[in-house]
Amino acid sequence: MTLYQIKPRFQGLLRPLLRRLHRAGVSANQITLAALALSVIAGGVLMVLKTPLAFAILPGVLFIRMALNALDGMMAREYHQQTRLGAILNELGDVLSDVALYLPFLFLPGSHPALVLTFLFFTVLSEFCGVLAQSINGVRSYAGPLGKSDRALAFGAWGLAIAIWPQLLAWNNLVWGAAMLLLVWTLINRCRSVLREQAS
Repeated sequence: MTLYQIKPRFQGLLRPLLRRLHRAGVSANQITLAALALSVIAGGVLMVLKTPLAFAILPGVLFIRMALNALDGMMAREYHQQTRLGAILNELGDVLSDVALYLPFLFLPGSHPALVLTFLFFTVLSEFCGVLAQSINGVRSYAGPLGKSDRALAFGAWGLAIAIWPQLLAWNNLVWGAAMLLLVWTLINRCRSVLREQAS
């Protein structure tokens, strides 16, 4: 089970905005780059401030990023803007955005750097496994339990929690450890999805 399964409903809510953006001449690639720019700027702000309170912005930033990620795909498919450059920007943008938004947790008091960096490594590896599935059987794997949308929900909520209750930072390393285990499970599931497709 992953939040990716409710993506069609989310896209339906965004369709009026999609039409407005298309009429304004906004392209899919521009939306992709806007999502990346938002993530980098927000990550930079969090790394400069280095306070739990600053992480109150994370849920909003992650929600907007998810909306932009949905919009760029819809724009590309529905208005025939699918290109090789767009595919490259989409995959690289997702990975770079994740790094930009989750790396600032490393600078919070009590965070163990090795845990955060290992989490980021498995984040990149899980996305690689998703793309690997596409290269082998033609279908991008979004298997969970900790895909991109699930990470956004989990760490958006965690960012808000530590902003409101800074004492929760005492649990920070436990959260990262649990997230790493879920990411390992995710990349295993994404690799298994390839093997299931081949077997069938």
